[in-house]
Amino acid sequence: MAWSESKAWVAGADNAPLYANLLQEATEAPERNAGRRKVLKPTDMPWEMSRQGLLKHLLNEDLDTRMETVDAYMQIIPAGSRSGKHRHLAEECLYVLEGRGYDLHQDCDVEITDTYFWKPQEEVKRFEWEAGDVIYVPPNTIHQHFNADPDRPVRLISAINRIYKQCGLNDLEQLEDAPEYDPSVVLDGDRIREYLRAR
Repeated sequence: MAWSESKAWVAGADNAPLYANLLQEATEAPERNAGRRKVLKPTDMPWEMSRQGLLKHLLNEDLDTRMETVDAYMQIIPAGSRSGKHRHLAEECLYVLEGRGYDLHQDCDVEITDTYFWKPQEEVKRFEWEAGDVIYVPPNTIHQHFNADPDRPVRLISAINRIYKQCGLNDLEQLEDAPEYDPSVVLDGDRIREYLRAR
């Protein structure tokens, strides 16, 4: 052969239909997607007692919807309470459905070489918000949501791009749990109403 490296690249006897599988998956996508849900009813959206707080998942890759790139949940923060505190590489936006409060954000310096390293900056910034506002959380920012109303709950809708996780960048780290977090609690409508009446 004319190429000097041919002794190296012709080695190996394994065969695999990787391109054929990709093509087959693309061919079958319309039929597969036709069976995936475009509308979810409230009963299709699972509750979760999470370390981040009380969540109702609206869109998630485990819910078998047509949505390929976005995860979304509704978060309920009881009167005078707060969410957990966490950090993730993906940027996030939250729409404030009801209530008022504030966020604490702490930017991080990031270094990505053969390892991934982040270090919180000294400054913690406070951002006030109320119903109708959109909260933007930049990539790799430590953040936490606080309900400033001692009598009424806050409801937020969070949307985050799933593509980070699919690219192997699911850098999610929980730094503090929400006060309500109790892994033994099973959430349903009645239990959520109890949290809304608390205080």
